[in-house]
Amino acid sequence: MDLAAAPPALLVRRHLHVAGAWVDPADGEAIPVENPATGEIVGQVPAGTPADVDWAVAAARAAFPGWAATAPAERAAHLDRLHAALAARAEAIAHTVALELGTPLKLATRVQTGLPLTVLRSMVELAARPPAEQTVGNSLVLREPVGVVGAITPWNYPLHQVVAKVAPALAAGCTVVVKPSELTPLTAYLLFDAVSEAGLPAGVVNLVPGTGPVVGEALAAHPDVDMVSFTGSTATGRRVAHLVADRIARAALELGGKSANLILADADLPTAVKVGVGNAFLNSGQTCTAWTRMLVHRDRYAEALALIATAVAGYRTGDPFDPATRLGPLVSAAQAERVRGHVERALADGARPVAGGPDVPLPPRGHFVAPTVFADVHPDSALAQEEVFGPVLAVIPFDDTDEAVAIANNSRYGLAGAVWSADENQALAVARRLRTGQVDVNGGAFNPLAPFGGYKQSGLGRELGPAGVEEFTELKAIQR
Repeated sequence: MDLAAAPPALLVRRHLHVAGAWVDPADGEAIPVENPATGEIVGQVPAGTPADVDWAVAAARAAFPGWAATAPAERAAHLDRLHAALAARAEAIAHTVALELGTPLKLATRVQTGLPLTVLRSMVELAARPPAEQTVGNSLVLREPVGVVGAITPWNYPLHQVVAKVAPALAAGCTVVVKPSELTPLTAYLLFDAVSEAGLPAGVVNLVPGTGPVVGEALAAHPDVDMVSFTGSTATGRRVAHLVADRIARAALELGGKSANLILADADLPTAVKVGVGNAFLNSGQTCTAWTRMLVHRDRYAEALALIATAVAGYRTGDPFDPATRLGPLVSAAQAERVRGHVERALADGARPVAGGPDVPLPPRGHFVAPTVFADVHPDSALAQEEVFGPVLAVIPFDDTDEAVAIANNSRYGLAGAVWSADENQALAVARRLRTGQVDVNGGAFNPLAPFGGYKQSGLGRELGPAGVEEFTELKAIQR
């Protein structure tokens, strides 16, 4: 089926997935799903209720003892079948992400689809070899699954962020209730089509779409949810943390970022700028790890700005299904308006526009914002401190490495970052000084087995790899 050309009725999903079956929700209310490139409604999903959450949590609770007792090799086999069923839907997933989020199809295929499949494959292997028991003195120390997990996921990576929670939770022996974002819920339905085909035991993983204030709050506050894993804004994460803390439950929070890209004086400047601009504009800037602050040594500053302007000129904004498009729309009118507000404020604060801005012609329909770069951004200004979550890059000069590190660490966030230098030892030394959860040195590739998470207000806990599986476990000591 060509999802780009499909009539909206073909994208209507009317059911929840609870206890291993597609079931009717408690009432008939629905949430429309918009194509942000055109503003047209392309589908709808049920608006879940607290009663739906109760039902799904009860199913997960009933399934937990059996799944926790399932042999690791058998859990791995279930995840392997899920991987095969999901991989068979790769083309449909990419088209659906392009349709409901606006990610250009090439990027939707490579990142939005390819990355979660890679993560799921890694979890097949980790499920087969769970954390080893340890002997500490006269104690046997082991890890046990935490229980029922509520997974509240965002709109910007609608498959990856679900898989990054569901796969390690299942590998650890937990059962899960998923609430996808109401802005991009259709992709999650393709995952649950794969869940049905793979034949996972009833109740092990359940789907309840709906809004954050209704389904998200009900899930975070539910007394039978042992742990909540949330990805989203820091403001919403704070609310989730309060709801979980009120009942002394566990929470893992992957929140916002304002990551710095440090380009030292001896760096390969053309490469550092090209990769840095691409990272900042990935997914139209709607990426929590985006390097939205580019810090450049003053000796290379003018050269860097010229390279930036040239790079940005190559970013064509438009239809996600057009192969020439490199930058799609923002997810909603509200998000586009918010990003435009940041641009206007940066201009008012005296930042110097290098590329883009509010006057660049854009497609007549859809929620588009031009790729925009500001130079001479003050490190304490709003543009350097607040997460924009759009295609807006702040460029800041520095005079020495100590100043660069101080500027980079001058943030309430600490999710990601980058360092570029011809001297790898110097780059590693700088990376160690950055108060952030992950740092790329000279364009180091993303590693799906490495722990992913942030310092400070970027969150609590880690996802991916062995650390991601351990996040869904409790430690037990048995004295002998």
